[in-house]
Amino acid sequence: MKIREIKEEEISSALGLVWKVFLKYEAPSYPNEGIEEFKSFLNSSEEISKLNIYACFKDEEIIGVIAIRESHISLFFVDDKYHRTGIGRKLFDYIRSIVSHDITVNSSPYAVEVYHKLGFTDTDKEQMSNGIIYTPMIYKGI
Repeated sequence: MKIREIKEEEISSALGLVWKVFLKYEAPSYPNEGIEEFKSFLNSSEEISKLNIYACFKDEEIIGVIAIRESHISLFFVDDKYHRTGIGRKLFDYIRSIVSHDITVNSSPYAVEVYHKLGFTDTDKEQMSNGIIYTPMIYKGI
């Protein structure tokens, strides 16, 4: 397995994985407004172009995606066939190796425990904006 920044022609596959995992694990706890807001974000080439997107590949298949904007994690999804196998940790460690200051995230309810295991701490209580439910967090382990 290798991790690298994705190429332009891989964006569609990476976002396809994000959408598939989102629908299975996040969408059930979101109102329709939040699902549509997330879909709109993924379909916005302007928003996606602001991200640095990295993927974990097994052979040529994308099995995990992490995207940052400066030092904020905007997307972090692993194919469910690879949950609890260390792929998420490897993706996060890769980001830690290239970001030289604190890392922030707005964690979905499903991922709060994952981020806590990675060393993040909550900076506020759970919130909702445009139907997106999240807990603001920070990683100060740098």
